[in-house]
Amino acid sequence: MRVAVAVFPGSNCEHDVVRALGTLGAEPELVWHRETDLEGFDGVVLPGGFAHGDALRTGAIAALSPIMEPVRRMAESGKPVLGICNGFQILCEAGMLPGALIANRDLAFICRFVEVEVVDTGT
Repeated sequence: MRVAVAVFPGSNCEHDVVRALGTLGAEPELVWHRETDLEGFDGVVLPGGFAHGDALRTGAIAALSPIMEPVRRMAESGKPVLGICNGFQILCEAGMLPGALIANRDLAFICRFVEVEVVDTGT
């Protein structure tokens, strides 16, 4: 499986994604955010970090990058598209996921343990 790993200015986890995908047997390839063609790829990952800096609504800026149109076409064709951290925000801002991102109640970073339950190991 050949997987594109999108690289935006400010991304910082794209090499971790490449390593993880390679470990799983995929053929990952870094692709700059200005690319307009993802033909030949079987999926795409938008990694974490903060595309276009941290002080702005970065997902909204990154959602305007040329790569997002082929990412949209890939998703519409049923190929896997994964957004991690800021990549998830980019997908939301591009209108590819439902809902909206809003500021938290206290406008501060919240760090706490959260219990997670695995309900389906088949995916």
